Amino acid sequence: QVQLVESGGGLVQAGGSLRLSCAASVSIFSFDFMAWYRQAPGKQRELVAGITRAGNTNYADSVKGRFTISRDNAKKTVYLQMNSLRPEDTAVYYCYAFEVAGRNYWGQGTQVTVSS
Repeated sequence: QVQLVESGGGLVQAGGSLRLSCAASVSIFSFDFMAWYRQAPGKQRELVAGITRAGNTNYADSVKGRFTISRDNAKKTVYLQMNSLRPEDTAVYYCYAFEVAGRNYWGQGTQVTVSS
């Protein structure tokens, strides 16, 4: 069974940095697409950053230039480096993976809180 386990969340002051990790229980070559989503209280879950098997990336406009998604195939891990954090980045961050066969998976989420 595929499992995605996030880590790296926490409390940070505005302007600070965090790096989130998403460790998969299987080779991440299994996935056509992996991404980080976030959900703030009272808001819909939104895509933050995504990366394809080929390494192509895309970002939400609100995080462009501040966040970087990357993958380490040997470690079966996807990362989200978050710099210049803002209070509005506060949310639960979820790892997501999609297989070309149509199956998709979610992690349990990790809380990121940015204080002003």
